[in-house]
Parts: sequence; structure tokens; C-alpha cells
Amino acid sequence: MSVPFSDDDLTCDGFLDGALQIYQPSTGYRAATDPIFLAAACPARAGQSVLELGCGVGTASLALGKRVADLRMVGVERQENYAQLAQRNADNAALPLEVVVADLTTLSRHLTETFDHVMANPPFFATGDGTGAKDAGREAARREETGLNDWISCAKKRLKPQGWLTLIHIAERLPEILAALQAEKFGAISILPLQSRAGQTAKRVVIRARKLAKTPATLCPPFIIHAGAAHEKDGDDYSDAARTVLRQGAAINWP
Repeated sequence: MSVPFSDDDLTCDGFLDGALQIYQPSTGYRAATDPIFLAAACPARAGQSVLELGCGVGTASLALGKRVADLRMVGVERQENYAQLAQRNADNAALPLEVVVADLTTLSRHLTETFDHVMANPPFFATGDGTGAKDAGREAARREETGLNDWISCAKKRLKPQGWLTLIHIAERLPEILAALQAEKFGAISILPLQSRAGQTAKRVVIRARKLAKTPATLCPPFIIHAGAAHEKDGDDYSDAARTVLRQGAAINWP
């Protein structure tokens, strides 16, 4: 069992231009822009249900809840101390996120309902890749113990027919993700490269896919995060599109 965080271990950080306040550990896994992009990419509508696999401290689900009213939201997190923070953040934001402490490989023991949407930001690095993090929570969030195939299989089981899966991941693992999606009979796959600046290689991708759909895959034009060729002054230099997502909590406009 993980040790609960004390308030001395935490920072309270503003997202969406301060509209969303998130408690998270001062050391360990800390949310940045990825969960905000994930929330912006999810096509949920009012009255629908959303499951987030590996919700951490709840940033993506709560950002989505800020944008879309009247959602049934459930987050799954295997690290109990992070799950407790996610529930605290939801309660503080007065948003209806239910947090379940479970491993996705045994999720059926804890959760049996199906959802209109599943979203996830799985650990980026496969076992044995790169240098391990000293903090156990950060290591668990960055390096997978459960393979991408299992994440996508779990998502399929928890989705209603024609439900949507939304993922954010590193571009180098796109071939594995596409293979797993095809093996699980997902269609209508859309790939949105996230480029730091125009002309640079995309290091992140957002992927959206629909359970049992037959529509062909689409490679979208890249989403440019920063304006200009280089960072030339203090403060952020977000593109207009990125600013509306990261500051205003707007949805990503998929082509």
C-alpha cells in the first residue's frame, strides 16, 4: 500500500489559467500539458460517460469536466496515494469524478459498466528503456509494467459499441499503438501530431479511435504548440490554437 501524501509533500498548481487548481506531489509524477491536451482531444458531450485509465491526480478528467457539463466521470488509478489526491482535487473543484483504486489488468473485479469514452495517457517508456526515475510514483507513471496491448484491450472492454478511445503518447511508439488498435478491431483512427514548433519533428501524438468502426485511418495536419522558430522572450509563446486549449480549456478542433 502506498503512503498517503502529507500537505508538506504537495504543491497546488493552477491549470486552465487558474480555473482548475490541482494538488500534486512536489516530487514524483507531476502533471504538465499532456493531460490538458488529452482532455481537449476527447469528443465527449453532455450526458455521456467517460473513463480515464491511469488518472494520476485527476488533471485530465477534471479539465474535461470543466469544459463539458453533466458527464459521468470515473478515473482508475493503481497508486492509492495518487488516487486519494485525484478525489481531493475533484471534491475541491466540485466536479463529479469517482476515483477507483485498481490495476487495469484486474479492473473487471472493481468496475463492470461500459462507457461512451475512454481516455488514457499510458506510461511512455517500455520496461528497460532509458534511465529509471528515483521517485517510485514518477517511475510508475513513466515506465510501463503493463504493455500498451493491455491498455488498449482494457479500453475496448470498457467501451460501449462505437465508443471512442482517446490516447496521448510519444510518437516513437505509434507503430505499437496502431498495431494494438487494429488487433482490437478499432477503426476511424485519427492521428494528430503535436509539434513543439513548425518544422520540428513531432514528439507526441494524440490518437482517437472508435470501437468496431470501419472508417479508414486519418493522419491530421500537425498541431503547433509554440509560435515562432525559437523562444525569444520571457513568458509563454504559445500558438493561438495552443493558448485556447491550455489557457481557456477549449476542445481541439479535429480536421
